[in-house]
Amino acid sequence: MVLQTEKRDYTLEEYLELEDQAEYRSEYLDGEIIPMTGDTTNHNKIAGNFYKKFPLVINDQNYETYISDVKVWIPRYGLSTYPDVMVIKGKPVYKGTGTSTITNPSIIVEVLFNSTKNYDRTDKFKYYRSIPEFEEYILIDQYSYSIEQYTKTSPGKWLFKEYEGEDAILELESVEFEISFKDIYTRVDFNLVEE
Repeated sequence: MVLQTEKRDYTLEEYLELEDQAEYRSEYLDGEIIPMTGDTTNHNKIAGNFYKKFPLVINDQNYETYISDVKVWIPRYGLSTYPDVMVIKGKPVYKGTGTSTITNPSIIVEVLFNSTKNYDRTDKFKYYRSIPEFEEYILIDQYSYSIEQYTKTSPGKWLFKEYEGEDAILELESVEFEISFKDIYTRVDFNLVEE
């Protein structure tokens, strides 16, 4: 006989306290704690390559870049999650008194997993779009040379652009920044079967 446990809703404060002590990262969505997919080496390399290149190119422009250990809080949907890379224009606005959760990313980069790519393209993108400062969404395929770019052109309107091929160059619209696929995919081995 299988015993069912009662589903429990958590407050954001309870989630943050549990998350500080947890061995694995989880998202928080309107009272529910949802375990996140573990990283792969390719996923980690791609996020790291974008993260380390961005500050080198933007020089003295007023942006800060954060990688996967900083959470974003989305109050409209009660979501706390870890984007792979976040770019903030100006200074971060924090949720609460700590410095591990921000509320004002202007650019979010997600490296896609086969198991979560539909969520990243649909519901998660909807949640991110509720952030007033959010202007650009980059989805990087970790299995092939392919990137999807969504840029806000006006409130409620987004432009989609697709890049493919090893020689492609991603050019952001919301900030002066471009990066070649060779730089994004440096040391990535597409022959690895991970996930």
